[in-house]
Amino acid sequence: MGEADMIPAFAIGLCDDAAVFPPGLAPLADAVPAHRDHVAAPYAELVGPLVLPAAALDDLYPLLRAEPLDVSVTAPSGPCEAAKAVAAAADLPITVRGLEVAVPPGMEPDEFFRVLGRVDVPVYVEIPRDDRRPSFIAAVAARGHRAKFRTGGVKVHLYPSPEELAAGIRAVVDPRVPFKATAGLHHPVRNTDPETGFHQHGFLNLLLATDAALAGRPVPDLAAILADRDAASIASRVAGLGRPRALAARACFLSFGTCSITDPLTELADLGLIASALQETCR
Repeated sequence: MGEADMIPAFAIGLCDDAAVFPPGLAPLADAVPAHRDHVAAPYAELVGPLVLPAAALDDLYPLLRAEPLDVSVTAPSGPCEAAKAVAAAADLPITVRGLEVAVPPGMEPDEFFRVLGRVDVPVYVEIPRDDRRPSFIAAVAARGHRAKFRTGGVKVHLYPSPEELAAGIRAVVDPRVPFKATAGLHHPVRNTDPETGFHQHGFLNLLLATDAALAGRPVPDLAAILADRDAASIASRVAGLGRPRALAARACFLSFGTCSITDPLTELADLGLIASALQETCR
């Protein structure tokens, strides 16, 4: 197996580099060169853009070099912040691969998109976890945008249950709205964090749940897949997807943010899903 085929189809571009976010909290001055190292490494195909909060753009310019830098910009305050971030990014030598926009409390889709205005980069709307979810998914689908699901965080209430996340996946897969996931996906398979006691979703569980949704399986089946903690079984099912199904699932589940690129790389190698030689390159 050569370097060109060390990263299987299911994992290409799967891991967005969210090193500056919790729990990693890498300083920007460290995160930028580290990201450049990742995209120059033999496992580069695994790596998506560097994810940065809009507020970090002011400090980014001194860290940039002639080489291009792909970034995805988050706007946690909502569409007004997002619009300003797009304008700020236009003055930097970067390529914005995504604009990830949170929805303020009480804001409805019409107001959200009016404030956001026209932007010429892919927009990920963080879908609210309340009764606005159907209307926002419909609005995102109608405008050809993308969805973002929050799958964890520093507080237990930020972790959706398998049933809630399954319903969200079903809701975006039906109209073929691509989505990404953010926070809490620290391991490939569902687990309980020994320090916090939080039940964390696995990013391979999300991949298999997306594949099942594409096959038309109901929400309870997707929830059962998301709740599965059998790492050997999960790995075997991912390996058995085959390239066409893996690519179809990844066309829906685009990526997830991780504060460590090397952790998922190492764990995927431990599960036998990517070449073990790549594991050595990140030590």
